[in-house]
Amino acid sequence: MSRTVMQSLSKGVVIPACPLALDAERRFDERHQVALFRYYGDAGAGGVAVGVHTTQFEIREPRFGLFEPLLRLASSELSAVSDRVGRDLIKISGVCGKTDQAVREASLAASLGYDIGLLSLAALKDATDDELIAHCSRIAEIIPIMGFYLQPAVGGRVLSYSFWRRFAEIENAIAIKISPFNRYQTFDVVRAVADAGREQPITLYTGNDDNIVMDLLTPYVFRTKEGFTTVRIKGGLLGQWSVWTRRAVQMLNDIHALVDRQSVVPAEWLTKNAELTDANGALFDVANRFAGCIAGINEVLRRQGLLASNCCLSEHERLSPGQADEIDRVCKAYPRLTDDDFVAEHLDMWLA
Repeated sequence: MSRTVMQSLSKGVVIPACPLALDAERRFDERHQVALFRYYGDAGAGGVAVGVHTTQFEIREPRFGLFEPLLRLASSELSAVSDRVGRDLIKISGVCGKTDQAVREASLAASLGYDIGLLSLAALKDATDDELIAHCSRIAEIIPIMGFYLQPAVGGRVLSYSFWRRFAEIENAIAIKISPFNRYQTFDVVRAVADAGREQPITLYTGNDDNIVMDLLTPYVFRTKEGFTTVRIKGGLLGQWSVWTRRAVQMLNDIHALVDRQSVVPAEWLTKNAELTDANGALFDVANRFAGCIAGINEVLRRQGLLASNCCLSEHERLSPGQADEIDRVCKAYPRLTDDDFVAEHLDMWLA
């Protein structure tokens, strides 16, 4: 990993969890996939994550065979985007499965120039903490890892404070994406990193799409054996930020400015947090227990022209009844969250 990439990660940046571009027949759509990468670069994202939940875990299934082709395309195109925008975008690959599979995926990602492996533990639902730590340590020998607390509602598992306390001590663990959608479990991760004294080498990223703004504004203060320490969640790796990315970048820049100035947080930021949470509820289909969460993201990008369809690989993954109306509602209610004008201005170039 280059020094500039590490500095960017440590500062905290917007990292979209990249969707998979499919046409109306559920065939891979390379043209629109490339357009997405270009959009994220021009919107100011600091990196892109592929092969993750938003990209659909099914890409690994032999009947689709999209995992390696997608990683190759993404690495090549993100390098081209980095050259064009004049900054190195962080390349993150999802790493899934039990240890044998995870080793293969991490090795592929490392060989293709990815900076970080986002390590899902969903396949190890019954593993003990000892087994989980051994698994994580093995993958960290291959590629720098970002821990991943995936919410159980979409396939994750509960991970204890003691697990995260030990994870924080893994030498090549450099970040954690916290996305249990649960305040208590979020606090477990932050406290574990503080108690390990690893708040400097490990950068925390929010994946809590239901509480983005407050995660980024909150200073967590802990008493440790070294005295009081303050830990912050610096950036986000989010499905929510795979849409309206330009606005997300502007929002994170404003939050960083507030933190740097040690300013009193204006009450309007509480309103912004509520608005973004409401919008996320529509996109992620909270009313139907997240059944349409990927299709909802795809639908916003389809409306903007960045995707040709909202289709997913599985025919069962689709918008829920009433979800399109909910997306209509939040788009009209919160226009300051959207970046439709920005997309319209550049779409032809991204699709060329």
